[in-house]
Amino acid sequence: MSLSIIKPGLLDTVQDLGRAGYGQWGINPGGAMDRYAAQVANMLVGNCSNEAVLEIHFPGPQILFEQNALISITGADFSPMLNDEPVSLWRPIVMRKNTLLHFPKHKWGARCYLSIHGGLCMDKWLNSYSTNLKAGSGGWQGQPLKKGDELSQKEGTIYFPAFLREQKNIRSLPWSADSKKMYRHLHEIFVMEGNEWEALTQSSRNNFLENNFIIHPSSDRMGYHLNGTPILLSEQIELVSSAVSFGTLQLLPSGQLIVLMADHQTTGGYPRIGHVITAHLSKLAQLRPSDVIQFKMVTAQKAEELLLQQHQDMNILKRSCQEHLNGMIC
Repeated sequence: MSLSIIKPGLLDTVQDLGRAGYGQWGINPGGAMDRYAAQVANMLVGNCSNEAVLEIHFPGPQILFEQNALISITGADFSPMLNDEPVSLWRPIVMRKNTLLHFPKHKWGARCYLSIHGGLCMDKWLNSYSTNLKAGSGGWQGQPLKKGDELSQKEGTIYFPAFLREQKNIRSLPWSADSKKMYRHLHEIFVMEGNEWEALTQSSRNNFLENNFIIHPSSDRMGYHLNGTPILLSEQIELVSSAVSFGTLQLLPSGQLIVLMADHQTTGGYPRIGHVITAHLSKLAQLRPSDVIQFKMVTAQKAEELLLQQHQDMNILKRSCQEHLNGMIC
């Protein structure tokens, strides 16, 4: 085995970019909450963007690496340390075997991602490594990692010790990803109008855009419950259950909102007043209970422009990482 869980964290699961194509059977896509951070973590170590990663919440786990490894940690900053040495986020790191990874202090964000060169040895369930906690399937035995779990890493193409200086167990490699653009103005979330937006009273539409909302402590990977000024319909309507997605904003009978997250149900019957744009889902995923959200309405054209720019930036990063890593392939 190559990774041993010495101490589990709050919620450590295996994730990838999700399980697409099974919604008609009630199986949600799931996958990483912050898909940008998960993809970049894989790019930095030369994996395909959909390779399995560990999604880690704070308090984080203690993980013993029993083999030499090339890793990267992206997303939230939980002050990662290898043995007693602090290491940087958004950067590839070579380590010698018998090195302990731990996360002693929360600084920023809700979840971070650990990638390992080559990926993890495990079977896919319905074409995905992602853990489906409700179904108890996928990932590592369909459940969060626990003390004593041992995971194997796939064989890579890099001879890691050649890049470690004598008497050194850890080396940060000299390239990194710049995530500042992605998480800029973290609490400002762009949305587009939903099917039932026009069914709201004018004052409720104004309140939605002018007031802040607070993420309730009961929020989880399925959805963020939001507290704020009640949102009202101009008249009561009955809806047939229809498809929902990651980022759908539903209006509950109480007048409060819920924004659906990665483990959302496949259909819902509550009014859909808006949808968080795809380019801002990763920002949303890094907000925590008690954090504030300010929604801003944008057009479909603006949402498309932001997503296209994000894809272009990631393609440039992917090519750059691959060029660096090509010089390390044995």
